[in-house]
Amino acid sequence: MSRATTATIHVDALRHNLAQVRALAPHSRVMAVVKADGYGHGLERVAHALEGADAFGVAALSDAERLRAAGLSQRIVLLSGFDEPADLAQLRRLGVDTVVHHESQLAMLEADASAEPIRVWLKFDTGMHRLGFAPTRAGEIHARLRALQNVDAELTLMTHFASSDEFGGGQTREQIIGFGEATAALGGAVSLSNSAAVLGWPDAHRDWLRAGGALYGLSVVAGKTGADFGLKPAMTLSTRIIAINRVARGERIGYSATWQCPEDMDVGVAAIGYGDGYPRAAPAGTPVLVNGVRVPVIGRVSMDLMTLDLRGLSDVAVGDPVTLWGPDLPVEQVAEAAGTISYELTCSITRRVRFVEA
Repeated sequence: MSRATTATIHVDALRHNLAQVRALAPHSRVMAVVKADGYGHGLERVAHALEGADAFGVAALSDAERLRAAGLSQRIVLLSGFDEPADLAQLRRLGVDTVVHHESQLAMLEADASAEPIRVWLKFDTGMHRLGFAPTRAGEIHARLRALQNVDAELTLMTHFASSDEFGGGQTREQIIGFGEATAALGGAVSLSNSAAVLGWPDAHRDWLRAGGALYGLSVVAGKTGADFGLKPAMTLSTRIIAINRVARGERIGYSATWQCPEDMDVGVAAIGYGDGYPRAAPAGTPVLVNGVRVPVIGRVSMDLMTLDLRGLSDVAVGDPVTLWGPDLPVEQVAEAAGTISYELTCSITRRVRFVEA
């Protein structure tokens, strides 16, 4: 029998979430961000479910290649931009837009002999301090790009928010104002909003949204799940109980003997571990569902297995289902227990997990 660990991808949830994003920003176009293999949900699967999006955002040219091979004809934007001159030919061959965020990229474009134009998204660093030109250089950089025959006349201007998950927060407000002041004289389409800004910063919606986690039903807003914003989770991670052991009071469970049984009790063993992408950092008390009932993880998560406290469950048998996250157990709650975010959990699911569509 094959391993029972399964990631079920709810394609209708993906479509629902795209519709919800459009309802929140009806006058904006939507770029569906599908980097990291569609946030762990499967690149091609996600892209076909989200064919109603206006564009796709990727982190690597190899992802753009896969999307074109899968028959997707929408605009594709290389969000981290190109790395070397040879990439320019790939961008043209695949018909991919690129973000330009650094002087080295601008120099490569200025040295490029081709007359075939590439569509550019010009990125400014308004406070994230990761990628982007200083806003004080906005006019200069914009003029240099507009002077190039190999750059399409349609320049989209963008920035990335550092703290948009803090609704009403001062940093995001400062970034919006700073971007506006730097680019007011430039014209062209504008893209400011990531998923958190789509959900909580309507004045930042502008021409293009870059929706990532929201399309998968995920939230990074503290204390909120995707459902709080009308989103549906696109992944259920599940497995089965493969053993139930009666363990005596005082005995210790798992590696490093970190959890001690307070009484004689049934301990369930579920066929999932960090080798499947479940976080080893998940502490005792992290919730899972057994037969739909919430029970805690106990002991250390190991590579292939985890142990569960089955006290209070009167009718549990080997083979019964275990849900690690899904519609009835928000992944955000698991992420909070493990000290991470929901995005990391879905992106971490490994290749040995079986994927099915529902």
